[in-house]
Amino acid sequence: MIKSMTGFGRCELARNDRKFTVEIKSVNHRYMDVTIKMPKKLNFFEASIRNLLKEYMQRGKIDVFITYEDYSESTVAVKYNKEIAAEYMQYLNQMADDFGLENDIKVSGLSRYPEVFTMEEIAADEEEIWKLLEETIRGAAEQFVQSRVVEGENLRDDLIGKLDGMLVHVDYIEKRSPEIVEEYKQKIYEKVKELLTDAQAEDNRILMEVTLFADKICVDEEMVRLRSHIETTKQTLLEGGSIGRKLDFIAQEMNREANTTLSKANNLDISNHAIELKTEIEKVREQIQNIE
Repeated sequence: MIKSMTGFGRCELARNDRKFTVEIKSVNHRYMDVTIKMPKKLNFFEASIRNLLKEYMQRGKIDVFITYEDYSESTVAVKYNKEIAAEYMQYLNQMADDFGLENDIKVSGLSRYPEVFTMEEIAADEEEIWKLLEETIRGAAEQFVQSRVVEGENLRDDLIGKLDGMLVHVDYIEKRSPEIVEEYKQKIYEKVKELLTDAQAEDNRILMEVTLFADKICVDEEMVRLRSHIETTKQTLLEGGSIGRKLDFIAQEMNREANTTLSKANNLDISNHAIELKTEIEKVREQIQNIE
């Protein structure tokens, strides 16, 4: 099977008062370019996330959106800073002695001094969080890949139809080209004979020169190579896999053969079919850009 580079997948999982939502979407790109948007507290998972995504995709501009909600009541805890409280007491007692005052400090009063009590976030269980996050990413990635496969199958069918249409033009040019070459040779021969005034000129010599000149408009080799490229493309589409770059190269070669054919053509019919070939090849190249 082949895959399109356009895809979308989404998965949402909740467990143990934690909830992850992952969305993955992609568009065409020459290489694999991944952008991940997620809460800062998950940044230490980025390398693992990127490695995980490589199991599911090879090319495309891929955007990953991750949201995380933690409803557990044990995410923060109160911390008593005994050393700071003792330092406050030391200075308060010193002030009472220095100014002859009664030290009327109470626990409730001391507790309100800065940094005596602080709220501290409890370190999360990274292994447990990653287990849930990985499962959510895989769920989104599998849906993402499936959407790419469905689109890829549509692309394959469309491309094969276009390639079959190109073969119609190749068939016509292959059939018509030899006739045109012969007609051209005969026309040149008659013209040369008419213009030549040298009675010593031999027919064999004239025919040889005419043949060499007429061969310049022969496109047999171009059609053989073009047919081969078309068949190779169809076979590659049926084999599937990550074939986008290979097909793009073949399409460039097909375009080269069509250009050569058009430059050699000295017949309106051949020119029209060569132009149609170039048009279809360009459509094929555009579609190939969507294949992973």
